[in-house]
Amino acid sequence: QVQLVESGGGLVQPGGSLRLSCAASLDVPTFSRFDVAWYRQAPGRERELVARLNRGGTLNYGGDSIRARFYISRNDLRRVVYLQGNNLEPDDTAVYYCNLRDTTSSTEYWGQGTQVTVSS
Repeated sequence: QVQLVESGGGLVQPGGSLRLSCAASLDVPTFSRFDVAWYRQAPGRERELVARLNRGGTLNYGGDSIRARFYISRNDLRRVVYLQGNNLEPDDTAVYYCNLRDTTSSTEYWGQGTQVTVSS
């Protein structure tokens, strides 16, 4: 069973920045075959894609506003996925989830989520 442990959430002031991390319980060769992504879910709303980074390097973002302020990256040697968010807005308040998708089986794994609150 793959375990994903997220960290880095918390309270951020509007206009501030944060970096989320997601550590995977995988060996390096296995981790490298996964697509990685971050999703978020705000109260009363559906879970939505923030950013996805495919193993081939293709980036996808959840919209123009997100693309302009968030950046996803991965460190395969450390088996960690990062999400950098800048110029955060109150609407970015949500639980953020790490997602890994095995490209050989399409099996997906989710982290437990980390709360991000943007408020003054």
